Amino acid sequence: MGLDSTMEGFLDLSWSFFFAQLLSNPLLLVVAILNIGVIIVNGATDAPNAIATAVSTRAMRPRHAIIMAAICNFIGLLVISFVSPAVAQTIFGMVDFGGNSHQALVALMAAMVAIIVWGATAWWFGIPTSQSHSLIAGLTGAAIALMNGVDAINWSEWVKVIYGIVLSTLMGFALGWINFKVIRRLFANANRQNANVFFRWAQIIAGAGVAFMHGAQDGQKFMGIFILAIMMAAGLGMSTDALSSLPIWLMLLCALTMGVGTAVGGERIIKSVGVDMVKLEAFQGFAASLSTCVSLAVATFGGLPVSTTHTNTTAIMGVGAAKNPKGVKWSIAIDMVKTWVLTFPGCGLLGFICAKLFLIIL
Repeated sequence: MGLDSTMEGFLDLSWSFFFAQLLSNPLLLVVAILNIGVIIVNGATDAPNAIATAVSTRAMRPRHAIIMAAICNFIGLLVISFVSPAVAQTIFGMVDFGGNSHQALVALMAAMVAIIVWGATAWWFGIPTSQSHSLIAGLTGAAIALMNGVDAINWSEWVKVIYGIVLSTLMGFALGWINFKVIRRLFANANRQNANVFFRWAQIIAGAGVAFMHGAQDGQKFMGIFILAIMMAAGLGMSTDALSSLPIWLMLLCALTMGVGTAVGGERIIKSVGVDMVKLEAFQGFAASLSTCVSLAVATFGGLPVSTTHTNTTAIMGVGAAKNPKGVKWSIAIDMVKTWVLTFPGCGLLGFICAKLFLIIL
């Protein structure tokens, strides 16, 4: 079978094609298992931030909120992936793993190991780290190790990471501030008890929206990894044509896996983000969640890989600062920023070391 005919079959990717590749290439099987592990860690660490504010204001109980987040993650990934695979395309084309299929899969496997180690360690200590940034850093470090230089980086795609950080920070904070001011003015004369009831439900809906967009944003990142691994294993290179239509079975696999991760973990992270940083009332929690949801939607359709943790944290900070700058525990926010800053060099270096080691061994 020639490359063109193989590519044509690949674009209409089926579960049977993927399964056949798994059976013929043990490295692809390992990468697939590790990617699933990363998705589970993501579900346990990033997804809970979607409903942290709803829990902190007691609009929802933690377990109910986590179940809602798991369901909305699942639906969001399926729905948005049908409309726009922009984030998956960005992750797919961010780095170059070269033309040697075996070495490329080894490097990708090393990146997955680095991401899991970094993410699991952060989860254990209750640190709301960004799995999105870990994924980007691990892939970049492994690609640099394989290609022996920064020529492995596709800067036109990688720069979208910077755009995403700026957008999620500025837009999250600004929208949090603005929404707080607008909502407080609009409901200044409303009956407090009735307003609280309204905003509890509004916050639940907004939290569901954040979880929906988190599933779409982060799920596509991992689908991009799956497609990348399959193309490497089949020796098809890195044509972005493969991402013009994402297979339904892959959407379901990633969505279910992320939902499981969210359902079995997450309460450890909720307290750090939604409770310790700033005390929120129901309408403030709604303002923060609405800000996060809008920011994630803009980033997702723009193909910008962003962190749900990052976006939600800055939105909460914006709301808290609008209420009373002294009421925000900036030390917690600063600690989170330090964690994010460390993720790129830390997880990137870990990916680099793992790739060099695995390339020697395998």
